[in-house]
Amino acid sequence: MTKLSAFTNVQSSTRTNPGARRFLTIAIMVMTAMCLMSGAAFARDDDEDDDDNEDRDRRGGFCSQTAKLLFRSCGFEAQDDFFKARAICLNVSDQVEREECLADATTARNESRQLCGEQRTGRLDTCKSLGENRYDPDFDPALFDNNFANLTNPNPYVPLKIGNRWEYREGAESIAIEVLNETKLIDGVTCIVVQDRVSEDGDLVEDTDDWFAQAKNGDVYYCGEETKDFEFFDGDKPRLPELVSIDGSFKAGRDGDKPGILFLGSPTPGTVYRQESSLGNAEDVAEVLSKTYAFGSNPALDQFVPQPLAQLLCSAGDCVVTKEFSAPGGPGSFERKYYARGIGLFLEVKPDSGKAVQLVGCNVDPRCPPLPAP
Repeated sequence: MTKLSAFTNVQSSTRTNPGARRFLTIAIMVMTAMCLMSGAAFARDDDEDDDDNEDRDRRGGFCSQTAKLLFRSCGFEAQDDFFKARAICLNVSDQVEREECLADATTARNESRQLCGEQRTGRLDTCKSLGENRYDPDFDPALFDNNFANLTNPNPYVPLKIGNRWEYREGAESIAIEVLNETKLIDGVTCIVVQDRVSEDGDLVEDTDDWFAQAKNGDVYYCGEETKDFEFFDGDKPRLPELVSIDGSFKAGRDGDKPGILFLGSPTPGTVYRQESSLGNAEDVAEVLSKTYAFGSNPALDQFVPQPLAQLLCSAGDCVVTKEFSAPGGPGSFERKYYARGIGLFLEVKPDSGKAVQLVGCNVDPRCPPLPAP
């Protein structure tokens, strides 16, 4: 009886209040329109997905379509972050601080959307270098060595002998790299573990295990990495590094990640290849610039290169230079890396800033002890 009485009262009130009836009618119309628009949007997305599958050749190749889909994903992520930020702001008691929080959330969303667009442009530009084919490398275990003490065709530019060590410097930052006596089985392929530790003013800020596989044709594959970033905070007793991020970690075969090639067995100038393939996470690309570099042979490649270092390691004119960049950033923002036979990477130059990461010590070759200081 109570429910019937309440319902009857609403009906009676509606009949006697034309303004309320008009408001109710308009509200229903608005809600219906919104539902129809949402349905149309979802249908349009479904249609676009169908078009991606059926008419990809007409709309662009696989690489370009990947870039466009990642752009859409990036936009949704920016919106998700925005709503989460608003939820945080909602629980700020002070009105002034709450309004500042909301304003910051809006600014961050707009900046993220802009970055999404820039990354789409970068990826599309990268596709022009890579081509439009699907990226689905052959990772058959039969193509790889499983004994790093007896490699079929070791790459002289990435010597992976157990116990090999390198040390690099850039200002207050030092990088220590060592090939460990450890392996990791990834999709049936045996990968050697290479430890990469970065310190600033003596404090450990990054500790990474890279996983490399040696193909029998000489290519060195990049199968993934476990990255840990650390920070130190004043007031902590004892003062110990705190893990703050594992961003950049990936593993071939997990969540759609695929292996890339760290360094080619037969580098040819002009060759462009993927080094990492963890979409939206790690997407490095490399291009071979020279395989006959010696200081003085190419003024553009000499830029920011310490002459004594290059003369020590590249006097035979057989150093390899690559241009490396992240696909979202595009080919316009890059680093040059210099590799010497029997040594490996000895210099990384950032042309935009002129900064360089330089090899200062190693145990892999007789030329290691006389390496010049930065």
